[in-house]
Amino acid sequence: MSLDAPAPPPTARQGVGNAPADDVKAATAESLEDYTLRFAPRSYRRWKPAVVATSALGGIAYLADFSIGANIGLTHGTVNGIIGILVAAAIIFLSGFPLAYYAARYNLDLDLITRGSGFGYYGSVITNVIFASFTFIFFATEGSIMAQGLYLGLGLPRWIGYLASTLIIFPLVIYGMKGLAKLQVATTPIWLILMVIPVAYLVISHPDSVETFLSWTGESGEGVNFASAMLAAGVCLSLIAQIAEQIDYLRFMPPRTPQNRRSWWAATILGGPGWVLFGATKQILGMFLAVYLVANIPGARDFANEPVQQFLVTYEQLMPAWLALLLAVVLVVISQIKINVTNAYSGSLAWTNSFTRLTKRYPGRLVFLAVNLGIALVLMEANMFDFLNAILSFYANVAMSWICVVAADIVINKHLLGISPKKPEFRRGMLHDWNPVGIVSLLLSAGISIAIYFGALGEAVQPFSPLFAVGIAVVATPLMAIATGGRFYLRRSEDGIDLPMYDEHGNPTGETLTCHVTGMDFERPDMIASAVPGPDGETQYLSSLALTTDRTGVHVLPRD
Repeated sequence: MSLDAPAPPPTARQGVGNAPADDVKAATAESLEDYTLRFAPRSYRRWKPAVVATSALGGIAYLADFSIGANIGLTHGTVNGIIGILVAAAIIFLSGFPLAYYAARYNLDLDLITRGSGFGYYGSVITNVIFASFTFIFFATEGSIMAQGLYLGLGLPRWIGYLASTLIIFPLVIYGMKGLAKLQVATTPIWLILMVIPVAYLVISHPDSVETFLSWTGESGEGVNFASAMLAAGVCLSLIAQIAEQIDYLRFMPPRTPQNRRSWWAATILGGPGWVLFGATKQILGMFLAVYLVANIPGARDFANEPVQQFLVTYEQLMPAWLALLLAVVLVVISQIKINVTNAYSGSLAWTNSFTRLTKRYPGRLVFLAVNLGIALVLMEANMFDFLNAILSFYANVAMSWICVVAADIVINKHLLGISPKKPEFRRGMLHDWNPVGIVSLLLSAGISIAIYFGALGEAVQPFSPLFAVGIAVVATPLMAIATGGRFYLRRSEDGIDLPMYDEHGNPTGETLTCHVTGMDFERPDMIASAVPGPDGETQYLSSLALTTDRTGVHVLPRD
């Protein structure tokens, strides 16, 4: 064959690039339950908005909020702690809203949204690693809390409790969204009863505890102090990446229509940024319970930040000690399973997504499920729970930079300036590999805020590092878009397919096309034309996952 002669078009047997067709088909079939790397198709999204929202909120059953609230309340005092919690909640809600809307409206996870919101096809791998880190940090936090409950209730050594809290999660995450939705919906009523009723009883039966709580000034003994409040906010703001886990559920929202418009919006807001309303409430409750323990039990300062101890003391006001212990352990176990299946699920998706894009090989989500759980187990065995506030305060600077850059690109660059394309794009070949708008803004925001966190501008400014992360992200993102003229968002303006992408209501269409590599049908938003024509010169189509595993790039359309 002449070196100048065009290569013959690959057949279905040849697969994509030098990836065998059987491998691509196996990867595609395995991802059908999770839609890793991919748009969540209309045919799969059969849940009602309320079910999706309930499933998403099931993930916020975690008890780390009680620990976080206890730590900041005992350290900075009640008023400073509440101010910090409310400031963090406002920032998290406002930054999470546009991300949740795009996920529910266009049925994409946060990585796919990030690709087209300033980072590029490969650039969003950076943010994927940030998110994956979030999932194993919080898995380790929640697993540690579960181990505390197993130790208190069964006398199980902590290291065995760490192992048990990890291994129990693996089989629960294998079956993806279908299994998780059933688990979250079934366990939510039990969790609510076990958590809410005892706390309500304590407040009603011990009104003096409320006065003690409100007058608590913390270890410093000082009153309202804005720097202390911002230190408290910094810890809470580390939870900003939780929106990515909420989105892993929200992407399965049904199409928005005139008939379901109200329920669709309610579910999107409640299951998306609305999670922080519940999170902030739990943090304040954790603060309240910790102050109650310290004020009424000698030596309680050593364990007042452990949720199992907080609820044990609360239950003992209502029932015999043996039953109180049983219910406290049950609450801890249910709560940790509800959140850690989400941590494990989302983390495995993030790792798989990054690996597949970089190597063009799809190893299977279960491989990275094991990797994510393994890292979390190491952190637990290293007793990271004792350093929780320090870890979260540092992480907040990185997580906030990522989330706020994407939110700023959606709100400012897409809708106010019109520089970034309003409709999200995630497919290989349609995007540039790297987009300096998001990457540079992230590096500036995270780099400067981390430097401030470590005292680069002095102790007086140090507590405000999270606010610098927000401010720099919001300013740098549109400035970078203006400076680059939006040239690095889209590599192509057309994907080579004549069918419309959206229906009459603006939802991704349910029309299907056949992937010429796998022979399987995929919905229009998940497909792209191949640069290689068929045997008779006809246009061939590939699914986004098939194109992701194209190792030679022969199918990637040329740039405009």
